[in-house]
Amino acid sequence: MKNLVKKIQNAAHEHKLWKKGFKIVLGVSGGPDSVCLLDVFTALVPKCDFALIVTHVNYGLRGKESARDEKFVRCLAEKYGLQFEILKSKNIKINEDALRNIRYDFFEKIRRENKFDLIAVAHNADDQAETFLMRVIRGAGLRGLCAMNFKSGNVIRPLLGVSRREILEYLEKNRLEYRIDKTNKKNIFFRNKVRNQLIPYLEKNFNPNLRRTIANSAASIADDYALISEMAEQHQRSDNKLDVNALLALHPAIRRRIILAAIRRVKGDIKNIEAKHIDEILKIIVSRKNKKQTLLFQGLKIERKGDNIFMCLNQH
Repeated sequence: MKNLVKKIQNAAHEHKLWKKGFKIVLGVSGGPDSVCLLDVFTALVPKCDFALIVTHVNYGLRGKESARDEKFVRCLAEKYGLQFEILKSKNIKINEDALRNIRYDFFEKIRRENKFDLIAVAHNADDQAETFLMRVIRGAGLRGLCAMNFKSGNVIRPLLGVSRREILEYLEKNRLEYRIDKTNKKNIFFRNKVRNQLIPYLEKNFNPNLRRTIANSAASIADDYALISEMAEQHQRSDNKLDVNALLALHPAIRRRIILAAIRRVKGDIKNIEAKHIDEILKIIVSRKNKKQTLLFQGLKIERKGDNIFMCLNQH
């Protein structure tokens, strides 16, 4: 299926995912999506002059099955003549976020150690729909509803415009073997419940083209978010002070982006920063009280003094 390779190339060109000669770390679990990713990238090596490393994380959560997955991916790397890097993780909590952090931290470690350019993971269009619905259920603003992007920092998702059905057809056409994680059928994790229960129900009863509809919506929201972020960037300051009057002159959506950017500057990230925290800051911005007002949350101290908002880490 040369058409699938071409489709991925076109998406890469549209989203500026890579340049010729890039060095790319591939996250390979052994499942159908990552086996497809690996085969496509090796097919592109002659044209794109890629250097590739295969990485695999063995969480050890499924005993012998995990060991078989590791062996399978190791054999794949040997088949394609690629460097193979393995992380065997122990004593971990069965938590989606924890597993994800372990995985991406390992990929980034390998990327830095080898002075590579990018990390490629195998999220597809079906994953996009699942992520979107998960964030809707949990509650998310515009940023969260963008779901996943084709490129986030050093991480690229070349299969994001490809459906799981297309991937399976590619594997069958090219007679490529892959591993099946049987726990994907068990509703242990939130994502599995969305994949196995919610999406089939919505497709059957509301919209048979739900996955494509969501993918299109997420892409449209991502464009809107990018525009708002670009507009907010024009009003950013380099210090940790916010001008109340300047903020009040802006649209509320721009205000939120400026506040989030200020928090990122002070804290280093915006993990665990929720909509309610931004709303608390917005309340003291519009407040007409003359006295000093202070907020404490997520390791931050935020004070309004006169017409200025000051942010710093809470040292107490």
